[in-house]
Amino acid sequence: MIYPETFEQKLNFGKIRELLWEHCLSGLGREWISRMSFSTSYEEVTTWLQQTDEMQRIEADGGEFPVTYFIDVRGALKRIRVEGLFLEEGDLFDLRRSLGTIRDIIRFIRNKEVEVFPQLHALVADVMIYPAVIDRIDAILNKQGKIKDNATPELARLRKEVFSLQQSVSRRMIGILKKAQQDGLVESDVSISIRDGRAVIPVLSANKRKLPGIVHDESATGKTTYIEPAEIVEINNEIREIIYAERREVAKILADISAFIRPYLDDLLLAYDFLGIIDFIRAKARFAQRIEGIVPEVDNTPAFRWVEARHPLLFLLHKALGKTVVPLSIEFTADERIVLISGPNAGGKSVCLQTVGLVQYMLQCGLPVPVDEGSRMGFYEHILLDLGDEQSIENDLSTYSSHLLNMKNFVRYANNRSLLLIDEFGTGTEPMLGGAIAEAVLEQLNQQGAYGVITTHYTNLKHYASQTDGIVNGAMQFDTHQLQPLFKLEVGSPGSSFAFEIARKIGLSETILAAAKERLGEDHIHFDKHLREIIRDKRYWEQKRRSIRDRERKLEGVSERYEKELEQLTRERKGILDKAKQEAAGLLSNANKEIENTIRQIRETQADKEKTRLIRKELDVFKEGVDSLDQQDADTQQKLRQKMEKIQNRRKKSGAKEGGRPADESQLLEQKSSKPPVPDTIAEGDMVKWQGQPIPGEVMEIKGKNALIAFGQLITNVKVSRLEKLSRNEYKKELRSVNSVSAGLAQRMRDKKLTFKPDIDLRGMRADEAIDRVTTHMDEAVMCGVSQVKILHGKGTGALRQMIREYLGTLPFVVRYADEHVQHGGSGITVVDLD
Repeated sequence: MIYPETFEQKLNFGKIRELLWEHCLSGLGREWISRMSFSTSYEEVTTWLQQTDEMQRIEADGGEFPVTYFIDVRGALKRIRVEGLFLEEGDLFDLRRSLGTIRDIIRFIRNKEVEVFPQLHALVADVMIYPAVIDRIDAILNKQGKIKDNATPELARLRKEVFSLQQSVSRRMIGILKKAQQDGLVESDVSISIRDGRAVIPVLSANKRKLPGIVHDESATGKTTYIEPAEIVEINNEIREIIYAERREVAKILADISAFIRPYLDDLLLAYDFLGIIDFIRAKARFAQRIEGIVPEVDNTPAFRWVEARHPLLFLLHKALGKTVVPLSIEFTADERIVLISGPNAGGKSVCLQTVGLVQYMLQCGLPVPVDEGSRMGFYEHILLDLGDEQSIENDLSTYSSHLLNMKNFVRYANNRSLLLIDEFGTGTEPMLGGAIAEAVLEQLNQQGAYGVITTHYTNLKHYASQTDGIVNGAMQFDTHQLQPLFKLEVGSPGSSFAFEIARKIGLSETILAAAKERLGEDHIHFDKHLREIIRDKRYWEQKRRSIRDRERKLEGVSERYEKELEQLTRERKGILDKAKQEAAGLLSNANKEIENTIRQIRETQADKEKTRLIRKELDVFKEGVDSLDQQDADTQQKLRQKMEKIQNRRKKSGAKEGGRPADESQLLEQKSSKPPVPDTIAEGDMVKWQGQPIPGEVMEIKGKNALIAFGQLITNVKVSRLEKLSRNEYKKELRSVNSVSAGLAQRMRDKKLTFKPDIDLRGMRADEAIDRVTTHMDEAVMCGVSQVKILHGKGTGALRQMIREYLGTLPFVVRYADEHVQHGGSGITVVDLD
């Protein structure tokens, strides 16, 4: 039993809908947001969540998910169900672009692994867009969404004829204008104008009788009259008739293609439902990213375990202010189904209750929720809420009566798949009576096996919860020194209201407080006092335990680093000693040769045998020195091994007891760890970064002082000295940074295509400023794939037009440029065709 309107209003779920709206690309997705509702079907909710989770992974991967044209043309498609009605040119263009987007989405999803994205594959399985429809539209529409000249032979003939006649009109008008200027009928600097779609000549009103023709308009001052020359009238009438014929031909083309599309309407409408679902799922994924929400594990049981849950709206509000929200960790089990929360006013009890309600409601609407990894969500058939004041004058309900009415409904509908959310349980009437009724209702709800979060100040309910199976006390923590709430829930013990402490803080006199304590009685005072002491002591020992854990974690890290350094020093020492022994052996060999050569010379010269003996004794001493070096190396190796064994034994002992190491040992470790670490050498398979380049890579092969590095699909040869070694986490972070930049660039390109306008107005600009604007505009036109642009520069002296066209002549992608038709601006506008 749930009342969606009341529930959503009290938990401000409407704001969640508004935030989701902001992430939609069209009205198609917004319709799904409006229809989103609480579901009691476990399979349905898990399907919704899996769809969103798969979209979240696509968004996180930075893939180019098609989001270009989410256009709703269902109204136009439904209209052509009636025979004789047809799609307008703009509707047909919207249909083509949106069908292209649907086709691209289907291809994108089908290119993903079915095992990884099963729900999205299931969505596209039955979607049909019929390539023949797209091909038929492409055959008659150009890239700007206009009917092509060659859509039919008749249309091509009519447009060619109109163009020919318009050119003839232009030539004749120019000739008439020049003759009128020579005759002094018009001023020398005037040009041909357009009035009511007809080409006219501005003539001085005093001379209007001298130029035969039809008067179409007059200037505001009356000095100028706009005349269509008589010899042009017939040609313009012929042009107008051909234009009417052209419109009829276009209507015929649109009617034919509408008739072609009509048999596919049902499937096309289903395709637009799919487009709306995709827009909705993408909006949910974007919103989840905004609130740091995830799709957690969901069990089809009412028990749950939430880790670091956050109220999404409070999270966004605090994030905007640069503050953090205190998260909520709470668990429901079969033995502890109801949490009775007590504590001081303004301590966060109601926020805790609202967080539970809103997060669970979001989940069963198919939305990711702001909890941490490791959370396990439950599932409920009913969510019953009693929050706030529901008194009613019309229904003759007081505050307490409305609470009692809710309690009656709770007892009627609650079962072992119900979630109860009750704020300030039992208040609104005389405390002893209200507390007794609340205790009786709580007993009944507990017997019915309901789950719930209930807030209260009543002492009898705290006592009842501590003595009853299925109910557990909880307290909002309070800083007794600063006399301020900590907004953190602690389950397992009741909380004090800290009424006297808060009253003392705001300045209530001690006389009044003493009188209040006397009236309350010693038993209640001592109970509340002991409760506060328990809370204080528990917080103290919790801090002690955290401090000890942090110190042990730090010492373990220091010990681990010290052990690695000893291993590194051992390897380096062995290398140095091996090299020294090789050098000593070489030196000894040379010394032996030298001594033998000396002895040979002594014998040859018949030297004294005593001298020979002394020389051999010096040689023996040298050998003994080398042998002692070997012995010292062995002794050093033994000492290092013994030292490492001591470190490992100490680490094992530290894991079996509380507290840190003795001061002398920890100081020794810190002194040893302060030595600069030996830099790691770069080897095959390492992750590296090339100095001066943003993209990280992987070492494929080491060749002397150079290394082969793979940067994505590119493999290049780089000097090892220019490489910086990265850990796996650093490599992933650098790669995400590069991907985010690429994704940002792609998004800006898509936004530019949506907002780009092919026409540009340069009137009033200086020459250098105009050229800069044209340069930028042409670059954007090429990037957006536009085939034609129009540059409005005005006529004036013609200098600006000449400079612009000289610049256009230097651009390789400009096919041609020419004046606009005289009826649409003539030489004041340059039409540029692009390759």
